Amino acid sequence: MTSKVAAIQMVSCSAVGPNLMTMQLLVKQAVDQGAQLIVLPENFAFMGKTPQDTLLIKETFGSGRIQDFVAKCAQTNGIWIIAGTLPLATDDPNKISNATLVYNSDGQRVARYDKIHLFDVFLGGVSEVYQESSYVKPGNQVVVIESPFGKIGLSVCYDLRFPELYRQLREKGADILVVPSAFTATTGRMHWRTLLRTRAIENQCYVIAPNQGGVHDNGRETHGHSMIIGPWGIVMGCKEVGIGAVVADIDLIRIQVLREEFPVWNHRRL
Repeated sequence: MTSKVAAIQMVSCSAVGPNLMTMQLLVKQAVDQGAQLIVLPENFAFMGKTPQDTLLIKETFGSGRIQDFVAKCAQTNGIWIIAGTLPLATDDPNKISNATLVYNSDGQRVARYDKIHLFDVFLGGVSEVYQESSYVKPGNQVVVIESPFGKIGLSVCYDLRFPELYRQLREKGADILVVPSAFTATTGRMHWRTLLRTRAIENQCYVIAPNQGGVHDNGRETHGHSMIIGPWGIVMGCKEVGIGAVVADIDLIRIQVLREEFPVWNHRRL
């Protein structure tokens, strides 16, 4: 079974409205190319001047401007949308969930994944400091969903560095791994493509990895290079910088044949 999928690359700013308009434009471009499943990047609707700004636009799970807009976009275009991440309220007023929401072609929300691994790092050589845990509450659920395109395993950005998560996603039957991200330019230049190809190869899955891709109005620079990768590790499409959509065909029969011909999953010993 072949389906056309898309990874959307954005350079989100600190105003929700313009980001939603850009998202809508890019979704339409992908739909015009035949995409039936579209994945948005992390923080697609908002990247604040400071991390704490995100608390100001958080939404209650199930209702809100961002959620309603994505649901309507999915319904209007008759497509599935994996909404990269958006900030949802938690029981702690000082923290949000960095959550991926999945909408089907009727605009119904069918899944939620809260980012498990939080980006707390100090890149001393370039004086970059990130402490996502200061305003984000981590998730604890591994999520694989059924879809018309195959079973989809959900993850976000920094999760990419933890192979045990992807092993669990594959154990739960994932055919496609999605990695919506806002990967920094510094770490992206060194690790982004290598890690994505590795997750595809070792799990024999397609990987859809939309990223933020440029210099944001808060001064942060993200790596871009949104890509779709096949289960043999071949990059099927890539958008290096700026906004745009990467569109490619995925074939579940290809996965089945590869796993039969090269049964690495059955050869595990540890």
